[in-house]
Amino acid sequence: MNHPVHVRTMRRDEIAWAIDQAAREGWNPGLHDAACFAAADPQGFLVAEVDARPVGCVSAVSYAGGFGFVGLYIVLPQWRGQGIGWRLWTEGMRRLEGRVVGLDGVPAQQDNYRKSGFRLAWQNMRFAGTARAASGDAGDPSQRLVPLAAIDFAMLCADDRRVFPAPREDFLRAWIGMPDAAGLACIDADGGLAGWGVIRRCRDGHKIAPLVAGRRAVAERLFEALCACVPEGDAIFLDVPLPNADAVALAESRGLRGVFETARMYTAPPPPIELGRVYGVTSFELG
Repeated sequence: MNHPVHVRTMRRDEIAWAIDQAAREGWNPGLHDAACFAAADPQGFLVAEVDARPVGCVSAVSYAGGFGFVGLYIVLPQWRGQGIGWRLWTEGMRRLEGRVVGLDGVPAQQDNYRKSGFRLAWQNMRFAGTARAASGDAGDPSQRLVPLAAIDFAMLCADDRRVFPAPREDFLRAWIGMPDAAGLACIDADGGLAGWGVIRRCRDGHKIAPLVAGRRAVAERLFEALCACVPEGDAIFLDVPLPNADAVALAESRGLRGVFETARMYTAPPPPIELGRVYGVTSFELG
């Protein structure tokens, strides 16, 4: 390479550039992901520059409790094969040194991740379909659906810790409050949180992410209610961890089809989470 490569931390206002590159790769990010991602770790996004022009990026988001997550690993097509990706990867992993690191790897990169010490934990599948009218089943009458922002935030964070390896309060606060999105919670008769989910506008259609529930019936009720928040016939996406057979069955029962696969990989044994409660992954970029 004739031009020196400079890798640095992105400013908050530059993270949108990385999101745009993800869109060009066909990953269909949300319209307002950049601000939410910055809330998770404002120093966790790196850019590679040549002659002061961005040519690649990677996220290396650090969470409390010794956990990190890598995503948005992209080099512009015309700059690939010149070592830029390795520079970004090295800097990102250095930032997360000493932590258990996770990622959702696309098939083309999984062998490279194994060479860097990552091991397969499970496969995810992105399911796609269209928003349809609800079946008419109101679900358990002892449970009620309420806006997600109306429930106790500490209760939401506690439930999120059952399905995510680290606290992420700042991210969650941004995620449930983003524009062009709706969040719902299913509340038990005793006031407990039976399930919750968010649907947000993406470059193409809407994505339900996350979708969390203790039982399939609750997940189905939330899925239908979230779909009812968008115009009927709009494209709907749901990222499902394949070991959760009930989540796969939910997606298939609603006419969704698998369109995109990733592998959840970690540098250590998988952190203990209740994967059976995860009907929809929050983000392939941040976990």
